[in-house]
Amino acid sequence: MHLRFRLILPLAAVLAAIMVYPLAFSGWISVHDYRLDRIDDVAFEGIGNYAFILTNPPFWNALTNTVVFVFGAVSIELALGLGLALLLRRMVHLPNTARAILLAPMFITPIAVGLMFRFLLNSEFGVIPHYLAALGIEVDWFGPDLALFSLILIDVWQWTPFMVLMFLAGLEALPKAPFEAARVDGASSWLTFRHLTLPMLRSVILVALIIRALDAFKVFEYVYAITRGGPGDSTETILFYIYKTGFRFFRLGEAASMAFVLVAVVLVLVIALYVAMRRRPGQAP
Repeated sequence: MHLRFRLILPLAAVLAAIMVYPLAFSGWISVHDYRLDRIDDVAFEGIGNYAFILTNPPFWNALTNTVVFVFGAVSIELALGLGLALLLRRMVHLPNTARAILLAPMFITPIAVGLMFRFLLNSEFGVIPHYLAALGIEVDWFGPDLALFSLILIDVWQWTPFMVLMFLAGLEALPKAPFEAARVDGASSWLTFRHLTLPMLRSVILVALIIRALDAFKVFEYVYAITRGGPGDSTETILFYIYKTGFRFFRLGEAASMAFVLVAVVLVLVIALYVAMRRRPGQAP
């Protein structure tokens, strides 16, 4: 056997142990009526679990909440991250200090961020509602109408720095010659940004969107720490619903089938995003 393959065999064995077996077992229980409260009585369901969840309104509500969360959070983070990265590139005084301050939120664990905003935005004793009330503004951040939006803003606060970091790296890697030529030709800042910066950052934008979208689909900590899916089911995301089905109601077969449906949905969305972003302007589908 070639030395190169012999060297990767231990890693392949470890990956098989920690990834392949859990995935295979999850696939097995997804086609069985597997419940934690009666694991000795496992019945084969076939596609029964999948058929049930695809006609289950709470599942679609959780998936809809998750898609809204991902679209809202990632869109805002993209716009803010690009804008802040452009501003940081132009900073003359204390640029490193500003970067350190802006990047700090992404190093805090999400569950700690959730608990922090749970108290900051609490309508009874939160600091932010207190000062807004002093200005005559009454806002129930975790009420039925604003709870999901509040979770989006919390995610934006924590993960916009990731976008800033990605775009700063991309901007630093751009060649200087085209921008110098545009400046000599008298192009405005907006035209330079639109026709040079954005097209040249296309691959960076694609990578940043895919990474953040994949991560945002896994949102769980904010929901668990702050709303527990409420009020009602207005903030119940798909991972929280899977957790509730599997570990509160002990229906692991249904939970596993939901997880595989989620993987399929995410895969389709990522492929669609990749195709849309890689297509050049004016190129036919």
